[in-house]
Amino acid sequence: MTDTHCPYCSLQCGMTLTGRRTLEVQAWPEFPVNEGGLCRKGWTAAGLRGHRERLTTPLVRDRATGELTAVSWDTALDVVASRVRDLQAGHGPDAVAVFGGGGLTNEKAYLLGKLARVALGTSQIDYNGRWCMSSAASASNRAFGIDRGLPFPLADLEQTDVCVLVGSNLAETMPPAARHLDRLRERGGTVVVIDPRRTATADRADLVLQPVPGTDLPLALGVLHLLDAAGAVDEEYVAARTTGFDDVRRSVASWWPERVERVSGVAAEELRALAALLAGAGTVTVLTARGAEQHSQGTATVQAWINVALALGMCGRPHAGYGCLTGQGNGQGGREHGQKADQLPGYRMIDDPAAREHVAGVWGVPPASLPGRGRSAHELLDALGTEAGPKALLVHGSNIVVSAPNATHVTERLAALDLLVVADIVLSETAAMADVVLPVTQWAEETGTMTNLEGRVVLRQQAVPPPAGVRSDLDVIAGLASRLGSTAAFPTDPEEVFAELARASAGGRADYAGITYDRIRAEHGVFWPCPTPDHPGTPRLFADAFATADGRARFVAVEHVGAAEQPDGAYPLHLTTGRVLAQYQSGAQTRRVRALPDDGVFVELHPMLAARIGARDGEPVVVTTRRGELRAPARVVATIRPDTVFVPFHWVGANRLTNDALDPSSGMPEFKVCAAAVRT
Repeated sequence: MTDTHCPYCSLQCGMTLTGRRTLEVQAWPEFPVNEGGLCRKGWTAAGLRGHRERLTTPLVRDRATGELTAVSWDTALDVVASRVRDLQAGHGPDAVAVFGGGGLTNEKAYLLGKLARVALGTSQIDYNGRWCMSSAASASNRAFGIDRGLPFPLADLEQTDVCVLVGSNLAETMPPAARHLDRLRERGGTVVVIDPRRTATADRADLVLQPVPGTDLPLALGVLHLLDAAGAVDEEYVAARTTGFDDVRRSVASWWPERVERVSGVAAEELRALAALLAGAGTVTVLTARGAEQHSQGTATVQAWINVALALGMCGRPHAGYGCLTGQGNGQGGREHGQKADQLPGYRMIDDPAAREHVAGVWGVPPASLPGRGRSAHELLDALGTEAGPKALLVHGSNIVVSAPNATHVTERLAALDLLVVADIVLSETAAMADVVLPVTQWAEETGTMTNLEGRVVLRQQAVPPPAGVRSDLDVIAGLASRLGSTAAFPTDPEEVFAELARASAGGRADYAGITYDRIRAEHGVFWPCPTPDHPGTPRLFADAFATADGRARFVAVEHVGAAEQPDGAYPLHLTTGRVLAQYQSGAQTRRVRALPDDGVFVELHPMLAARIGARDGEPVVVTTRRGELRAPARVVATIRPDTVFVPFHWVGANRLTNDALDPSSGMPEFKVCAAAVRT
């Protein structure tokens, strides 16, 4: 019997695994995040073990036939190292790039960053978490001086008076968390949902606003306009704990409710109702998720909602404030320890001389040897195979062909590479394009830490040995580093890697120095920052000060520009994307679990739109954008705006349609809105 955590979302729900030949999932009631509850994905998580599509031997593509052929591990790693050396000899260190994932353990993310900076000497590393909550991270760093998804435990939601969910379908994307909304309402609190679709989460809400996709920002501006006009701003808090409000006050003065209605489609009386609700509440918690963040103005949108929370005097108060609902399992920890283009371990910035000196000292290399800032995720993928871009890409924990925006273009860039190496558990759509495929361990077969959406560092413990022929990503990284001649240490024991990570993070914004595996086991997770072994960890941030130089939070004035692509005569509708209950991310895992329903991709549209184009429920329709088209069955529902269509992104197709316009601050692509047309 092994206590561990679910392999999917950022809740990192506790579970117990039993059995050896056949794994069974059982409840772990003592773990506080989910108290034994799991969603259907969690209960069926063991279904991928022993799957007939599981990779168990390295594969190398035969250049003569184009076929993938089974080879030994030594042969596969020798091929990768040899071709990497040749490409870097001819084109420089940045000829080789690394692409990680928000599902990798902290240990893997850390060692992957070290591989890039030390063994490869490349600046070209980023990860798919850039597409998760990077806009929220950018805004939080700017406003609070630190980025932790939730600066308080998730259970604090139960005690707030009003919870505003902006762009989150929490009931389907992380169902065990929905109980907090139910408990909040049971004790008399109010739930507000802002979403173009009326989702299962909206069914738990007291007030539902359905804006045009891409207009959550003007909603926030309009709310703050009304709060200020009503005298509901906490002037004492603003004066004592913040800076910059005067500029923000002036910037929202022109966002009266009728103007917001024209832009967002949300009725002025609904906006007034929301503002009155917030003005009269003792405590307010605002939570954003991908629906608000995956935009070319995602950072500005999050900042606008942070401004609302600050103006109400909520950030740092008990059971109140702003938080982000992280998506991927290690979306939080994955960006803290070095697999982002601009960061070193401990959430240090790579262009900070003091940060470079500290981390280089832990790694035993000269600070000057560390490369500088590289390209962000989509910019990196867009440069692949170009004259000035990388010629090789090493991929760990990401299925780019399905998950990247404007995916047809990105797939073309992958095809232009001289070398594509993919480490995965199955032959995903991206692995199927690779020159070398490396079979690696999955969640139940390895030990490692994850950092959930609360900043709680938890321990996934190995329950069963991996299949013969399968190695961990740590082994793969160490094997490549050795073949590339690195003299730095690349340990393969996860606890040893974590101890090094803790030293590298010491003194950084995300300080893990006082966390150990033993502490995590004993305490059911430890909240960072935790700088020393006798430090209790930090479940709640900002009670006394913010992590800025002067301890004050920053108001930042933002303006609404709108989506990068607006509807027109040829593409008159808004397309938005998202998840469904039974599937997770690109579906590489969940689509192979027999117990999970897989109805495939579909197009959700309103009855008025369906009648206009002659579409019928269950019959195929074609969605087109300026980047591609998708044919799928229609789902005709009254819960979506008539000017909007929705497509889930777990299958190949949805992201062939989406726009790769980027947020200038975070590098987040505009997954959540683009102009589209639908026909039968």
